[in-house]
Amino acid sequence: RQQLVELTGSDMDPEAYVAFLEERYKVLRKNAKENMVEASEKDMWTQAMLPDLPYEMIAPLAGRLTRLWRDCDGRRVARPDVTPTVIELHNRGYDLGIIANTITESEIPDWLEEDGLTEYFKEVILSSKVGIRKPDPEIYLEAARRIGVEPAQCVYVGDNPVRDIEGAQVAGYGMMIIIHEPATLEKYPEPGMYKPDHTIMSLSKLLDIFPPLK
Repeated sequence: RQQLVELTGSDMDPEAYVAFLEERYKVLRKNAKENMVEASEKDMWTQAMLPDLPYEMIAPLAGRLTRLWRDCDGRRVARPDVTPTVIELHNRGYDLGIIANTITESEIPDWLEEDGLTEYFKEVILSSKVGIRKPDPEIYLEAARRIGVEPAQCVYVGDNPVRDIEGAQVAGYGMMIIIHEPATLEKYPEPGMYKPDHTIMSLSKLLDIFPPLK
């Protein structure tokens, strides 16, 4: 938080500064969710978060500001079974990709690099780079196009029964799988007309669903 203050030259107390930015961030997120769009990091900071500061000052700092902002509530921790499951699915012959709603363009690629998983993902589709976000079906279709397969050949695995399942089904994906995440499911208890094909308790259960292709 102190780094955010120092980087932008503010004279506010760090806690007050974060609270000030949080109010602007809420407006940005509301628009993103209602319209299924995502601002780039540069647009986020120069147009929404700090439009009162010089563009020439803020634009080059956008990536660093986003990471500092994300770190205000702690670093995300991967599920313990992610690495072995990803590697095994890749070894079984499956093309893997990521579709993520995210305000940062570097965080997920950096995490993959840190965890030694970059080489196992054929595509990483970030909402902050493509300008659209889940559940817009177009982001799912874009992932299928980049990997080079028909949507019906794709399987989507997520933890949000509304955002993840709705978009994938509308896009025509062949299978939808939900990872049981109590905190997320409490927010979305009724999936409505969009139902997953499988609900699993851990990512490693994917290995029971997808046998080796080779």
